[in-house]
Amino acid sequence: MSTIAAMKGGFDDPAVDAAHGFRALLNAMAMPGTIHDVTGAVPVAPLSVAAGVAILTLCDPETPVYLAPSHDTDAVRDWITFHTGAPFVGPSHAAFAIGTWEALMPLDQFPIGTPEYPDRSTTLIVEMDALAQTGATLRGPGIRDSAQMNLPDVGAMADNAALFPLGVDFILTAGAQVAALPRSTKIGER
Repeated sequence: MSTIAAMKGGFDDPAVDAAHGFRALLNAMAMPGTIHDVTGAVPVAPLSVAAGVAILTLCDPETPVYLAPSHDTDAVRDWITFHTGAPFVGPSHAAFAIGTWEALMPLDQFPIGTPEYPDRSTTLIVEMDALAQTGATLRGPGIRDSAQMNLPDVGAMADNAALFPLGVDFILTAGAQVAALPRSTKIGER
């Protein structure tokens, strides 16, 4: 990838665009089962707009990132390096991991935190074909009664939630849409 191509696709107005991205990600995490539109980034393939916004908003030179094989390309590495300076690491040291569900497996390769520091876990940015408010039933903090969300693997995500307060968190992305599934969300079949 050329240096010029890596320099494109970042936020036009970094302070404002990052604030909008952060608000969308915060709302998605605070209200599991909701889907939010995001704009401002035009990342390189195979990153979606939503994944690009999440990376630009949440990553910096102190944020170790793991790229799953589905997203580990020179173009993605160059784009993330230019726009965030985030270092690339293996899954056992990642604060954020990016890829398709299949490429991110198995979940047990990522830190789940410790009883003293449950926040020292990985957040997985899972690239999906589409997000929909159908499928698995979600309950817990931020959900009035229940919500529905299509999830890539209900069983694995429910097992992760059973580890609470430990476990990983999920940011689900598809195109320019984002949703989130914090580890505190209880997951059941529809």
